[in-house]
Amino acid sequence: MAFDMNEQHSGPDRVRAALGKSGLHPEIRQFAESTRTAQEAANAIGVSVGQIVKSLLFMSGDRPVLALISGSNQVDTAKLSHLTGAEVRKADAATVRQATGYAIGGVPPVGFPSRIQTYIDADLLQYEEIWAAAGTPNHVFRTTPTELTTLTQATHADIKRG
Repeated sequence: MAFDMNEQHSGPDRVRAALGKSGLHPEIRQFAESTRTAQEAANAIGVSVGQIVKSLLFMSGDRPVLALISGSNQVDTAKLSHLTGAEVRKADAATVRQATGYAIGGVPPVGFPSRIQTYIDADLLQYEEIWAAAGTPNHVFRTTPTELTTLTQATHADIKRG
């Protein structure tokens, strides 16, 4: 879902607005400690690291591609390249901010300036609830794999390494 990045709103406000446009109103939780890494987020929330959604931006040729991967997994770029039809490389910090409007460590799966082709790690489907970043390294929100797939219009895929 696209979001007007010209509006002056905090990251969590943009995420809340994007979720609200889809009819969802989950609580966005803020933690005093960092939730920048999957392990930090799992520790703060009190869930397994596998329930944390890492939103990782890659470039497939010259277009951004988002991988939503379980916190316990790493993205296999060869698999992602096969899915996108072009060589995939990890986006640098400036590209992440330009494409998503967020800094690395707080990239949510929604609320971008324009739609980004998205793939979701099939391993996330095993959980009843999962947690994703909400725009800063200290904000997260709870969702379900079904909600996340619908929100992001993601394609389920085996994108994990190994």
